[in-house]
Formats: sequence, C-alpha cells, structure tokens
Amino acid sequence: MTLAEWCVFGALLLYLVTIASIKWIRFGRFDNSRPRDPAFYEDAIAQRALGAHQNGIEAFPFFAFAVLLAEFRDAPQRLIDELAALFLIVRIAYVLTYLGNRPTLRSILWSVGFAINLGIFFLPALKRFLPV
Repeated sequence: MTLAEWCVFGALLLYLVTIASIKWIRFGRFDNSRPRDPAFYEDAIAQRALGAHQNGIEAFPFFAFAVLLAEFRDAPQRLIDELAALFLIVRIAYVLTYLGNRPTLRSILWSVGFAINLGIFFLPALKRFLPV
C-alpha cells in the first residue's frame, strides 16, 4: 500500500476517533441504546466533537476518491503521497481547532484541506506540466 492509501485509512480513523473519544471520556453519560440522544450532546465540547465527526464524514469521500483517481491515472506517486500526508495533518489540526473552539482558524484549515484535495484530484490533468 502507498503512503497516500494509508492516509485515506488515517482519515477514516480520525473521524471515528473524534466521536469515540468523547463517548469514552463521558462513558458514564453515554447510553449506547440511544446513540443519537440529543441530551448527550448538550454541552459545548460534545457538540464540537459531533460537528468535527460529521465534517470528517463529509470530507472523507472526496479525499478517498481523489487519491484513488490520482493513483489510477498514474499521477506522480510521490506528489500524491506528500499531498495526502499534508491533508491528514491539516485534518488533525482541523479537529483540534474544532474541539478547541477556534472557528476562524478552523475555517482556514478547512479551506486549506479542500485546496489540497483539489490538488490531488487534478494531479492527473497536470502531470505533464510537473517537473517530476
């Protein structure tokens, strides 16, 4: 497996760990028979963890598809790997800023992550112009 493919797996784990961690930390209050109970998400940190989790679910398909498309279309693997690793780093920072209630920085990181995804997606179209 390539580094980019491991980053896809890492992005999947990130959005799962984001919500699982808050459920684990607040284990006594989480009722697994009612996993979507709004009362569990009443406090601010739980709301932000849920928001980060949901955004991870939204961001994941485009990232996974962009990586697989770039690899399938024989874009330079080194660039795919580097951009995928950078995306994962940005997503980790995004989750931390979401949990830390830093909305402006969070929005900037979301935009950077989206731009990285676009870069991965368009690598096959741009490969003939790259000095690789």
